Amino acid sequence: MIEFSRDGDVWVATINRPEKANSLTHEMLVSLADFMEDAQAARAVILTGNGKVFSAGADLDEARAGLATSTIWERLSGAIAALPGLSICALNGTLAGGAMGMGLACDMRIAVPTAKFFYPVMKLGFLPQPSDPARMVALIGPARTKLILMGGQKITADEALMYGLVDRIVDPGDLMSTARDIVALTVAASPDIANQIKAMCVPRPGLADE
Repeated sequence: MIEFSRDGDVWVATINRPEKANSLTHEMLVSLADFMEDAQAARAVILTGNGKVFSAGADLDEARAGLATSTIWERLSGAIAALPGLSICALNGTLAGGAMGMGLACDMRIAVPTAKFFYPVMKLGFLPQPSDPARMVALIGPARTKLILMGGQKITADEALMYGLVDRIVDPGDLMSTARDIVALTVAASPDIANQIKAMCVPRPGLADE
């Protein structure tokens, strides 16, 4: 239910459970985490999905059985955030629930116009995964993060672009080609230079006041 491929230095993971809105089981999450940990050697990683939804989050049956609070979500998002290469979440559709963490952990997000974004964790009686709120705040600020996490609001692709939650809206037929175009220069560059530039892009507290 997760398809993996490698095209030279570009590694691609595709969530392929469209009949269940690409909802994620524990087995799927473990395979994604293993892939991302192995992908520390990749120059670029693209994460996407098949169908009209990127991922609805946790499989409902497994969520009720404990998946909603499993540490596997944090292991996966941590592995993505630790990638030295450029990571892109190519959102073929809606990003919801616990799946938000893997999108937030990528270096950038591109989305189709019909994508929506919501994280109804509070309504379901759970806390978000520990790193998700901080990553969301870094992208869109505390008030808009509360709008999603506490207000339970569903954000459109246009709103997500305006907020900074996504970086570009792309026609569905151009989604993967756009992602590959973005990573092409990184893959062609010196690994040391590309990795150092990525490290330099990490915000430093207080830098604006120096």
